Amino acid sequence: MTPFHFWTTAITIAVVLFVVLHVVAYMILVERKVSAWMQDRLGPNRVGPWGLLQPIVDGAKMFLKEDIIPSHVDKVFYILAPGVAAFTALVALAVVPFGPTDPSQPERYQFVIAPNIDIGILWTFSTGSMAVYGVILGGWSSNNKYSLLGSLRSSAQVISYEIPLGLSVLGVILYAGSLNLERIIDWQVQHGWNALYHPLAFLMFVTAAFAECNRLPFDLPECEQELVGGYHTEYSSIKFGLFFLGEYTHMITTSLLFAVLFCGGWHLPFGLTDGNEWYHTALKLVSILGKTAFFLFFYVWVRWTLPRFRFDQLMGIAWKLLIPLATVNLVVVMVLREYEAPLWALTAASVALFVGATAFAARQTTPPVIRRTGNIHGLPTRV
Repeated sequence: MTPFHFWTTAITIAVVLFVVLHVVAYMILVERKVSAWMQDRLGPNRVGPWGLLQPIVDGAKMFLKEDIIPSHVDKVFYILAPGVAAFTALVALAVVPFGPTDPSQPERYQFVIAPNIDIGILWTFSTGSMAVYGVILGGWSSNNKYSLLGSLRSSAQVISYEIPLGLSVLGVILYAGSLNLERIIDWQVQHGWNALYHPLAFLMFVTAAFAECNRLPFDLPECEQELVGGYHTEYSSIKFGLFFLGEYTHMITTSLLFAVLFCGGWHLPFGLTDGNEWYHTALKLVSILGKTAFFLFFYVWVRWTLPRFRFDQLMGIAWKLLIPLATVNLVVVMVLREYEAPLWALTAASVALFVGATAFAARQTTPPVIRRTGNIHGLPTRV
């Protein structure tokens, strides 16, 4: 058991909170800069050099804007909802490593708020998923039909995508033999990154995480085309900012999980991070934070690349594709684990499942007349 040091933990919490709040602020600037780059325009460039002071102005605006509480809302839950969304997203970070950890040396400083927690991944999933309560309370208490529809969409979306999210990591847990995120990293240090052995699970985890974070192409709870602004239509000022904080903090948490569960955490190949010298520690810290930054950029990149799905398509992907595929993948991993198959067999089985599922889906979605005639227009061919 890792010894508990009050001041070490308190300082770690303060530093993590400080960094997360600033990353959230500048992620909004990154969103605007990347969207401008992809659309061949400039983006924010007026406030400070290259627009770098824009997040400070935006943050101050959240506090200084008029705080309006409509007369028709349920005030208690209306005020409580943004706090629930932000608090649950922040608490989920408690067990996620953000730097090098060594479970075999508990006396050394571990770059995690609550080190050596044996239910780490379970804690992250359970607390992170509770953020949906903030969305539901916000939509219901607003007494607005658009907000209510957005909150109902969010509850259905999160419940649906939590299933493939959990199923996709069970294979990783089976081989690591632990729910402890630090021990999952340790297993990858010894055997190689899980993304190499579980590529299909990695793809499903990423897809489900996008839906969990309400990010495009799965941002249906706040879809402005038909819901105006969704669950936060009636919110303004700092309460609206807390919803933003919860969403972007959830992005940071899942990006860290991408790195920890599938990309080796702080580990780098070719022995670059082998050792306990200060420069090895610095390189490990840069490694995990660099991987996290890449996945945060990936979130933004996808937002400005793919169009939004319809809600029926969103639910169909979860129940008709991801859940059956994740279940089959888990059964295959269990069989290979039981018979102690080599690790390369995991990769082969994962790729085979992906190819088979793709071929089956293409077969099912192709109209029969095209399959028979090969005519993409569905018209009779001349004999």
